Amino acid sequence: MIPALALAATLLVTPVITPAAPALTWHDCATPQTAKRLQCAELDVPGATLRLTRLPALDPARRIGSLLVNPGGPGGSGADVVSYGGLGLATPEFAELNQRFDVIGFDPRGVGGSTPAITCGPMHDPAVSRFPADDAGYARLAAHNRDVGLGCRGPRRVDTATVAEDVERIRLALGEDRISWLGVSYGTEIGALYAARYPHHVRAMVLDGAVDHALPMRRAILDEAAAAEDGLLRFAQWCASTCGEDVLARYDALMADGAPSAQLGRRATPEELAAGVYSHLYFPQLWPRLADALRAAPRDASALTSVMQFTSPEYAAYRAVGCQDFPAPFTGPADLRRRAAQVREVAPHSWRYSEFWDFASGCLGWPVPAANPPHPEPVRGAPPILVVGGTHDPATPLTWARSLSARIEGSTLLVHDGDGHTGLYNSACVRRHEATYLISGTPGTSPATRSLPCQKG
Repeated sequence: MIPALALAATLLVTPVITPAAPALTWHDCATPQTAKRLQCAELDVPGATLRLTRLPALDPARRIGSLLVNPGGPGGSGADVVSYGGLGLATPEFAELNQRFDVIGFDPRGVGGSTPAITCGPMHDPAVSRFPADDAGYARLAAHNRDVGLGCRGPRRVDTATVAEDVERIRLALGEDRISWLGVSYGTEIGALYAARYPHHVRAMVLDGAVDHALPMRRAILDEAAAAEDGLLRFAQWCASTCGEDVLARYDALMADGAPSAQLGRRATPEELAAGVYSHLYFPQLWPRLADALRAAPRDASALTSVMQFTSPEYAAYRAVGCQDFPAPFTGPADLRRRAAQVREVAPHSWRYSEFWDFASGCLGWPVPAANPPHPEPVRGAPPILVVGGTHDPATPLTWARSLSARIEGSTLLVHDGDGHTGLYNSACVRRHEATYLISGTPGTSPATRSLPCQKG
């Protein structure tokens, strides 16, 4: 593997040459479940064909340009988000975006309706722990991951640097001199890398729920584990006052020995249950459902296991792309156990699942070397970019938004003071700021200030 700093230097001095892309041919593809104006297209890129969807601007006379959106993942379908009004596109705060922009979603290479899609054999084996207690368990985990990787099929390159090049091909095919970007979670990594490579082709860019790809894996693992623990404790605090019960004790009891799951047809492991709980922490509006699921879990934990990451349809792409960007940092079994002990220290309740530990443990033994490992890639020469982070985001901690914003020249940081993953999904205040910025192209503060607050609501 090329050392991160050497790789960054190479990327900064090597000119990026992207061949011209053919113009897109759009056709109507609306269904009773989508907006009537929905259009679809495909774009051939090296090694793949991308699926795109578009909602043309409702007010063509005032059209600003194209707004590309990405809902995160890796593995999230931008084409479906546009088709079905996700990513806040159907909210009142984003109504003006639909008036002024052609809103465009795309499925990154290997994802969703893009071809070839990433497919793998069985990804998850409940008998293989992501926290091996001994050398034999470490060897089982590495061998399992290697076998999974060898069974995957899809495009040859699926790393985020290659996806950023595909975004440039989309821009060329659209015939736009500059594009606007709205990316959340993993979509911030795509956007930030595109802005670093093509700053002069960015008109405006929102990076909400920021992932800072400059951070070493060992730090990212602990940062996110602590954020997940904070999210669980915040949920428990809410339930103590709203539900009148100690759900943290209920959670810890489940973690002791697992629970039966009719959905799985067997007993769920503590790691599986922790992953199901984690998925509910993204949205405070799901917290009542999580409280109900924890009450029911000793009898049937299906409400938790049905939403765990390990068996989701997107998990193959999540793992295949993730291992290209977030390789396992362990030097051997003893090192993994030391890192696991650190995770337990910062997350004494929720340690059994967080996404960056899932990347780190899931990429141990992966047979394909990482093409885009963590490295610093500053953004210079782009227009002002809006970075958004939350004070209690369980997946992308505020420290990541701060460090990413520091690497983006002239950026502004918008802080969502509240719970849940991303401000866009959890705050009307954030959506109003993001919409105003995307339309005006100015973040509402001077570079010297560089920070805006957004309270709950």
